[in-house]
Amino acid sequence: MSVDVSVNQNAGIEEESGPWWRYPLVWMLIAGPACVVVAGFVTLWLVLRAPDPVISTDYYKEGLKINETLEKQAADRNYVPALVGRNHVVTPLKDAPAVQKP
Repeated sequence: MSVDVSVNQNAGIEEESGPWWRYPLVWMLIAGPACVVVAGFVTLWLVLRAPDPVISTDYYKEGLKINETLEKQAADRNYVPALVGRNHVVTPLKDAPAVQKP
C-alpha cells in the first residue's frame, strides 16, 4: 500500500487576474510610443502651419554686398576728423556720429 501525498505550495491562494487595462505597468509601456506619435502630429501641424520662407536665388551676392557696405562704413570711420573722433573713442560704432563727406 502506497500513499500518494503531494504538497501544493500555493495551497489556498488563488490569484485573480483582472483585465489588462487595470495594470499600471501596461500603461507605462504604452505611454512612450503614444507620446512619440503625438509629438509627430504636433510637428506635422507646425510644419504645415508655418512653412519656411523661400530665400532669394542670389543670397550669396546680397551677403557680399552687405559685407562691402559694412567694411566701407568701418573704413570711413577711420578717417573721422580729430575733434569728432577723439570724443567718441569709446563710443560703440552703432552710436558713433555719421561721417559727413565734404
